[in-house]
Amino acid sequence: MTEPEPVTNNDDRLMIEIQAGNSCAFEELVDCYQAPLIGFFFRNTRDRQMSEDLTQETLLRVYNQSWDYLPMGRFRGWMYRIARNLMIDSIRRQSHDALIRAVQTRDEDDNALARLVGEVVSPEDQTHVKELAQIVDNLLQQLPELQRTTFVMHHYAGLTLSEVADATETTTSTAKSRLRLAREKLQEKLLSRGVRGPAEDY
Repeated sequence: MTEPEPVTNNDDRLMIEIQAGNSCAFEELVDCYQAPLIGFFFRNTRDRQMSEDLTQETLLRVYNQSWDYLPMGRFRGWMYRIARNLMIDSIRRQSHDALIRAVQTRDEDDNALARLVGEVVSPEDQTHVKELAQIVDNLLQQLPELQRTTFVMHHYAGLTLSEVADATETTTSTAKSRLRLAREKLQEKLLSRGVRGPAEDY
């Protein structure tokens, strides 16, 4: 019996080409992940400049560590683990004031915020999505770091729970539990403001 071939997706294809010295492949990877990474960092730090700087550093590390990557279909988990570790290190170096500084959310974040609203607010209460999105975005900052990161990775960056587990160096069941707790806490905080959560069971 022959061994099954490893899973190869577009991310793996690009990484293989980067390992072969193809600079165009890295540019394509940057085009694909620059905006999602900025969004991920911004959801967690509330600092636009920090988010852009961390995104650049993450992508540079992806390039510099490309030889360490094994193309087995787990690129996003690997990249977001780099991103999260960089963020933790950066936050440790920042003052508390820098982390809570008010930053105006750009228009391109609105659609992603609307998707987050859909995860924790009932359809009947989604009439004013933009206002609710800002509330949800602010409430995210009140969650424990791992729960917030899991929620943002899954719902904003679109990672599967398996990829979130890779990124946060835990098991899929733990990632699922953190996601459930994050949703429950967001719904509880929204309920205290008179906003109901969706009826379906997560």
